Amino acid sequence: MATWRSMAILFLFIFIHFLSLAAMADKDAFVGVNIGTALSDMPSPTQVVALLKAQQIRHVRLYDADQAMLLALAGTGIRVTVSVPNQQLLAIGQSNSTAANWVARNILTHVPATNITAISVGSEVLTAIPNAAPVLVSALKYIHAALIAARLDSHIKVSTAHSSSIILDSFPPSQAFFNRTWDPVMVPLLEFLQSTKSYLMLNVYPYYDYIQSHDAIPLDYALFRPLPPNKEAVDSNTLLHYTNVFDAVVDAAYFSMSYLNFTNIPIVVTESGWPSKGDSNEPDATVENANTYNSNLIKHVLNNTGTPKHPGVAVSTFIYELYNEDSRSGVVSEKNWGLFDGNGRPIYVLHLTGSGTMLANDTTNQTYCIAREGVDRKMLQAALDWACGPGKVDCSAMVQGAPCYEPDTVAAHATYAFDAYYHRMAMAEGTCDFNGVATVTTTDPSHGSCIFPGSNGSNGTYINGTSLAPSSNSTSGSFSPFNANGSVSFLRLMVLLLSAVFL
Repeated sequence: MATWRSMAILFLFIFIHFLSLAAMADKDAFVGVNIGTALSDMPSPTQVVALLKAQQIRHVRLYDADQAMLLALAGTGIRVTVSVPNQQLLAIGQSNSTAANWVARNILTHVPATNITAISVGSEVLTAIPNAAPVLVSALKYIHAALIAARLDSHIKVSTAHSSSIILDSFPPSQAFFNRTWDPVMVPLLEFLQSTKSYLMLNVYPYYDYIQSHDAIPLDYALFRPLPPNKEAVDSNTLLHYTNVFDAVVDAAYFSMSYLNFTNIPIVVTESGWPSKGDSNEPDATVENANTYNSNLIKHVLNNTGTPKHPGVAVSTFIYELYNEDSRSGVVSEKNWGLFDGNGRPIYVLHLTGSGTMLANDTTNQTYCIAREGVDRKMLQAALDWACGPGKVDCSAMVQGAPCYEPDTVAAHATYAFDAYYHRMAMAEGTCDFNGVATVTTTDPSHGSCIFPGSNGSNGTYINGTSLAPSSNSTSGSFSPFNANGSVSFLRLMVLLLSAVFL
């Protein structure tokens, strides 16, 4: 009988843990975007919202609570995370009335017209402004108290975004723990998140992990590219296999919380992305890598893949960021994390085929295939010869006297041939590569009387229609022990086992 009781206790522990996972994953994952404002010519709030609508972006995170932006978002249904800027944190953390005034001014004047669903109290406070750490939890509690007074606490979650650098020994994830220096802050913070049913906000940047590893982390592992089994990272304690840095960092956070005895707090990744341009010592900050990372990240999140520790548990993520911020200080890459430039032109065309989203670029005939700059001329010529030969492209428009003869350069002629082939192949993935000498653009290369395939006859650009929200036919679904995937049997098994022992 003692053996049965021991087994029952074990099963009960597993069952409770299982239910806690269900609570963590009661909704589908979403992908949102961060909206930074360090642009020399920042679009108006109305223009920003127009871009969000065109992209079907349904979740955004602001780094403040800008009144004009919140007004522009009113009536859109877009779910908004606003922020208490770091410079306001000390005042709010030391005064309940200051926090109440902040909520009254920045929240109450906008809801319910603007769908504010979360408040991030500060950003990376422990690492950016550690002098404010002693009042961080007080600031969260004061903001939350003001929401309770307004009866908004069930609709608006309160948390604070952390840098992943607060996690030490992040691999293997099972050995990870939060920097013990911050235990006096992290323990009451996690208690607050647990009691208010909020979530841990975490900024995850595989780009920096990769750069700082000095080649110890393979680029493919950072970019979510497929790895052969023998290249996957294995946690020697749990034997869990990790195929990407993102999952390993998220699981390191889960294990770090477990180390402090918190096992049912979900994680939302508040920032993640990859820069599309860098200076001479940032060779991996490229358009191709940024496209690969963000495309794979979006698919990974929207498929509700979860992590090896918590498979199927949603890890909603905000992409950093909507716009390139050309006014930011620092290295070149700091200015080039955006999906769009300040005019709403895509920096690159996301590859989201099969992610349950519609990539409108592939159906509007407004993407083009052009020759890359700075590539080897002989390779370019060989690709041009192939396109006009075995590729069966009609290159008559480039003969002398024809509309696309000028400029008479290999690059110009190759661009026309590449684009003609790309459109003849219905812009299918992989048809704009030509051994690496071609790339996709959203800028119409037509000029004068030389009109390229897919052109509408003008040289204008457009707002691309990449959807960052699951479509109605998405195969993603929430993780729940009570859905029709066989988990009901597990629930009944637990009940029967416990009944057999204790009744």
